[in-house]
Amino acid sequence: MNFIRNTIAVLLGLGIAGLIITLGIRAFPQWITFEAFAPFEHWQRFLFSMKDDKAFFGFLLFISGLGTTIGGVATAIIVKYAKVAYAILIGFIMLFIAMLDVIIFPYHPTFYKISIFLTFFPFSWIGGKIVEVIYERNKQKRIAEKMNKPK
Repeated sequence: MNFIRNTIAVLLGLGIAGLIITLGIRAFPQWITFEAFAPFEHWQRFLFSMKDDKAFFGFLLFISGLGTTIGGVATAIIVKYAKVAYAILIGFIMLFIAMLDVIIFPYHPTFYKISIFLTFFPFSWIGGKIVEVIYERNKQKRIAEKMNKPK
């Protein structure tokens, strides 16, 4: 049962991260060079049109970090054990996808190629730690309430 739960958690975390990245790209109308909702359907043409726009790639790093953090939080909330490890798994999968993107499409600037390694793991780790800290505080609060409960 935990395997199914963990698989659903990872898929949901990846979906949330992808949705946030998609919405982030669509946030600025001047960047939209496509008709469909998802920019990934026309990714090569889209990247070619953005290849000289350093601000876009900086924002893409930011929105990828934010999406990975929120995806890591969602995953860590759903899994029962090893919350931080599963959140980091989201970062690893997103890093793998970003590396494939950089390898397949040659339009990324050098700072982006280097920065993806510094973005996905730390942000997904932060997402897992957020949930772990919240769960630990709630656990300690319940313990304190049981100890201070009048008899």
